[in-house]
Amino acid sequence: MLKAIAVIAVLLAAGLAGILIFALTKPDTFRVERSLAVKAPADAIYPLVADFHRWTGWSPYETRDPAMKRTFGRTAAGKGATYAWDGNNNVGAGHMEILEANGPSRLRIKLDFERPFEGHNTAEFTFVPQGDATLVTWAMYGPAPFLSKVMQVFVNMDSMIGKDFEAGLAGLKKLTEKQ
Repeated sequence: MLKAIAVIAVLLAAGLAGILIFALTKPDTFRVERSLAVKAPADAIYPLVADFHRWTGWSPYETRDPAMKRTFGRTAAGKGATYAWDGNNNVGAGHMEILEANGPSRLRIKLDFERPFEGHNTAEFTFVPQGDATLVTWAMYGPAPFLSKVMQVFVNMDSMIGKDFEAGLAGLKKLTEKQ
């Protein structure tokens, strides 16, 4: 009996070591990006992103917790605007600050997650005119600490976050094309 337990323990330890070694092979940074053409000028789309108050109209994260607490800074939109959230396990807690607002072409946001996992990333939106449409790109990138690498062994972060970005871009499209 003890021999069987010892064999199982060694196999479990070897499996865990294999997972940890495989996690070490993952990249030290990550980037998730999605784009969508919206039949509207960048001037009509940009204000919906550059003003955190307007995210409730299109962001997929805003509907996941109806009781989520939101705190907005003194600056309403553009560079220096801040937004913090504290919600259930579906949204966690964190804060954002617009670092760069080059309207209507680019917006860069410092994005800090406090829970369920700590993370310090950058979100970026770009707006590129394409005839009668605008190609809107939503990207998030940052460092991939070891815990993130271990999670990537089991979860495809690009697919998971990418679905949210696709939903958000579709929300922007719906909101601006109906105007």
